[in-house]
Amino acid sequence: MVLSTRYVVLLVLIALVGAACSSNSDNDQANGGVRVVATTTMLGDVARSIVGESGTVEVLLPIGADPHDFQPSSSQVASIHAADLVVANGLGLEEGFSDVLAAASADGANVIEVAVLVDPVTFEDRQPCGNDAGGSCDPHVWLDPERDALTALIIGEELAVAHPTVDWSARVDEYAAALASSDRSIQRVLSVVPEDERILVTGHDSLGYFADRYGFEVIGSVIPGGSALSEPSSADLAELVRAINKTGVRAIFAETTQPTALASAIASETDHPVQIILLYTGSLGPPGSGAETLIGMLETNAARIADGLS
Repeated sequence: MVLSTRYVVLLVLIALVGAACSSNSDNDQANGGVRVVATTTMLGDVARSIVGESGTVEVLLPIGADPHDFQPSSSQVASIHAADLVVANGLGLEEGFSDVLAAASADGANVIEVAVLVDPVTFEDRQPCGNDAGGSCDPHVWLDPERDALTALIIGEELAVAHPTVDWSARVDEYAAALASSDRSIQRVLSVVPEDERILVTGHDSLGYFADRYGFEVIGSVIPGGSALSEPSSADLAELVRAINKTGVRAIFAETTQPTALASAIASETDHPVQIILLYTGSLGPPGSGAETLIGMLETNAARIADGLS
């Protein structure tokens, strides 16, 4: 068998760090600490809320990075192989991680992809994903607090297997309660938006779960489809302008991880004023943004949507 250069480098790297990782693992377990690696900033925040002082959580994507377009470093690959638990989103979100996560799982790493476990639905008709749905499944599950609570439960159950001496369930319950409180707050914030104006135009097709949860309709996206790496055609852009003109939508909700040039170009072509409002969808925000945590992200987005549409 001929191995690819990328895979050979990966094997060499794992061999070089293997002894050190094994030693560190023994020390961590002796001290009762659990090591968790999370791919996205959102999953990292959920994991930190559960792990607390009982271990460490390393987040692979930096603040502001697009999960659709990120390649892990060699040190991050080593961290994945050394972790007690690797929490990924899955359903094609972390496109640059797929080979690395598959290799780590085959090598015995405990890798869980949570999106498939929290009742995902399809982009097209918002119906439950079947086992063979593949790329048609919407991976943006973290924008629904109920699914975030399920994610916390899944992480807690995995940690209970690795380190059963910690009362993980109590931490999961506490975080789920915080999410439920935030959900009620978001509903109050969004209640100012009239029913007939609950229409969203997004940067790419990322707000489906948020719209499902809070009674909105997504009529189009600047970048069609579930990946921010897609490229819209001139026909796609013209159709979106027509949809905005027809519905009278007054805002395009672009994303902090993507340029806004296309959104601005569309806004300039409409027959009424349309503002560009940035939402946190693919990454948490920096300090001072109000979106430093997943709960803060959801609440900040809700406030911006309410301001933009009410």
